[in-house]
Amino acid sequence: MYAAVSIYDTTLRDGAQAEGISFSLEDKIKIAQRLDAIGVPFIEGGWPGSNTKDVEFFRRIQTVQLKQAQVAAFGATRRAGIACEADNQVALLLAAETPVLTIVGKSWDLHVHHVLETTLAENLAMIADTVRYLKDHGRQVFYDAEHFFDGYKANPSYALECAAAAQGAGADVVVLCDTNGGSMPWEIEEIVRKTRTHLAERAYLAEQPGAAALGIHTHDDAGMAVANALAAVRAGCAQVQGTLNGIGERVGNCNLCTVIPNLQLKLGVRCLEDDQLRRLTELSRFASETANLGVNPRVPYVGASAFAHKGGIHVAAVMKVEHSYQHIDPALVGNERRVLISELSGRGNLIYKAQQFGVDASKEEARQVLEQVKEQESRGFYYEGAEASVALMLHRLRPGYRRPFELIDFMVVVEHRQGRGLFAEASVKVKVGDNVMHTAAEGNGPVNALDQALRKALIPHYPRLAEVHLADFKVRILDGESATAATTRVIITTKNGHRDWSTVGSSPNIIESSWQALVDSMEYALLPET
Repeated sequence: MYAAVSIYDTTLRDGAQAEGISFSLEDKIKIAQRLDAIGVPFIEGGWPGSNTKDVEFFRRIQTVQLKQAQVAAFGATRRAGIACEADNQVALLLAAETPVLTIVGKSWDLHVHHVLETTLAENLAMIADTVRYLKDHGRQVFYDAEHFFDGYKANPSYALECAAAAQGAGADVVVLCDTNGGSMPWEIEEIVRKTRTHLAERAYLAEQPGAAALGIHTHDDAGMAVANALAAVRAGCAQVQGTLNGIGERVGNCNLCTVIPNLQLKLGVRCLEDDQLRRLTELSRFASETANLGVNPRVPYVGASAFAHKGGIHVAAVMKVEHSYQHIDPALVGNERRVLISELSGRGNLIYKAQQFGVDASKEEARQVLEQVKEQESRGFYYEGAEASVALMLHRLRPGYRRPFELIDFMVVVEHRQGRGLFAEASVKVKVGDNVMHTAAEGNGPVNALDQALRKALIPHYPRLAEVHLADFKVRILDGESATAATTRVIITTKNGHRDWSTVGSSPNIIESSWQALVDSMEYALLPET
């Protein structure tokens, strides 16, 4: 239906303008390499006129062997009343030595009068002069028409003149920007169509070989960035700009991790090769971790919850026909189907999870575990985020299964001593086979002390537990109105170097909650790997 669309990533520039994000130079290099590997053709590296880090990035990236991506430097048109040759920021753009230069200019008469404080005619000259000057230096030039849609709504003829000025000066792509992010998809589609027609007419009158290609740059202030980008492509835009995970100024930009699969899988627009698309989930999570944002599970396509099924009816249907409750095959974007266990689950959920855990559970065993899950969740347990605890329930029903150790009792003391500060000491008594061990250990807190004491007892019998370590510890108060007597849920994530798992405990006593989750984590570590 539509021709191929080129993707232009601005994570390293517009994405870096998001609140709370500060990429290091090494972060920027790594993200650029990942974008190149996945097949993104254009990577905007930053604004060399704004900070020394971006200047250094453009120097360093020249030493990196990118497979196919072209790096773009970002800047503005010349300043009012100053020739391109005398404008320092234009000089810095050229000094970046990138094959692509992206320049931003005004399209809204309000900005021309009240922000630039110049005339409408001078702004048109600033656009044309800068594009022409950079083209004369042999660069590919993309012109970002800032506030184009707001400008068009206020003064259509002037906004179109701004786009035409860039085209007439030789811009390779004229990018229409919804800078304030407040436009609606139907507005975007209509304005892009009219702009495309206008530029084609201007190219014909000027006897140019053809109109400049159109691009789209959207922000998400009205929650429409992806929808607006899709509408623009429907109207003829051949380039889509955006950021990984939608990070960017204010609430963010068009999310490339959403718009790319929508373009490719819904509109039939070629953006990436199939094997590259399958790496999208991996790229999204890498970018989140690099930005120190954590991974959002609830984003389309690449989120951990994007293909997670909880309701028993849903799971039963998906097990029969995969696409009955899935709009695409998650493998297409490198994601996977997940089945969740909770009080809302049916037996099908348990049977599915049992297969994943390497347990051949019968319908009766699934029913028993499901009843246990529902009873436990009524007491504050939560198994969606603690699947290892569910796996243990299933294993414990198996004939011949014997727990690797048995808890007899434990004790924890937390003290504050002058000169030493706060410390904790724990003692545990556990049974392994016919052997009873009574050990004690200190820690920087009660959970750490319990962990150390339990390890001291078990590692002589199970040496592989030495590789196991606690990676995350989450606490949630379930009934806050009960104040300090409230039930406390603890979820522990444990790793052993090549895999991780989560277990849960729940009790009015936070130490007991922690102990329940800790014991389950150790028992799970001793299960045969499947």
